[in-house]
Amino acid sequence: MPRPTKGPRLGGSPAHERMLLNNLAASLFTHKAVTTTETKAKRVQPVAEKLVTLAKRGDLHARRQVMADISDKNVVHELFANIAPQVLERKGGYTRITKLGFRKGDNAPMALIELVLEPVVAKPAKAKPKVADAVKAAPVAAAAAVAEEVATPAETIVEEEAVVAEALGEEALTEQAADVQEEVVAEAVAEAVAEEAATSEEAPVSEEAPAVAEEAAASEEAPASEEAPASEEAPASEETKPEEA
Repeated sequence: MPRPTKGPRLGGSPAHERMLLNNLAASLFTHKAVTTTETKAKRVQPVAEKLVTLAKRGDLHARRQVMADISDKNVVHELFANIAPQVLERKGGYTRITKLGFRKGDNAPMALIELVLEPVVAKPAKAKPKVADAVKAAPVAAAAAVAEEVATPAETIVEEEAVVAEALGEEALTEQAADVQEEVVAEAVAEAVAEEAATSEEAPVSEEAPAVAEEAAASEEAPASEEAPASEEAPASEETKPEEA
């Protein structure tokens, strides 16, 4: 026995309710969208989707089942010829309900029910592996894991060796650069010492030359000054001698 609907039914009797929902579904198939109250939209949704499922079958028995609910042949033809081919790839969910707010006057909640006719982009199905395949693949996976674990230390060792080699190469380059700098500094120091030695050898000669010249000039002046007083004193001694006589 079907479960009765809670609350008051749509219409005055169960037969009236079935006719009301079938006519609402026919309007939905004709216009592809219907604005009605939220309660009627929720009640007509399973009816319309059941009829769409029958139309997807497409056989004569399905057509007769649909015509038992919808008496309009034009609506049935629209359902089987135009709507069903558009939803062949869709697995359920042929209708969509959108709430529109409240109606003026009695403040009834309104909703828009429409057919979902957009093309479906099928997602690739993921096949679940069987238990036997999983058991067979387990040793292979374990061997692969062991191989990866063995390979990773080797790779790390190679990387460490490469890093050490690069570090040694950098140290060698720095040592060579330091040696070159030391050689340049030693050459500069040697040049500076040679220049100082050359300047120190030239300086005494230049200082001794004026001293020799001064000594020569002094030796030349000294005899003349000594001879002059002797010549001046000689006549004086001669003059004193006659006076004594």
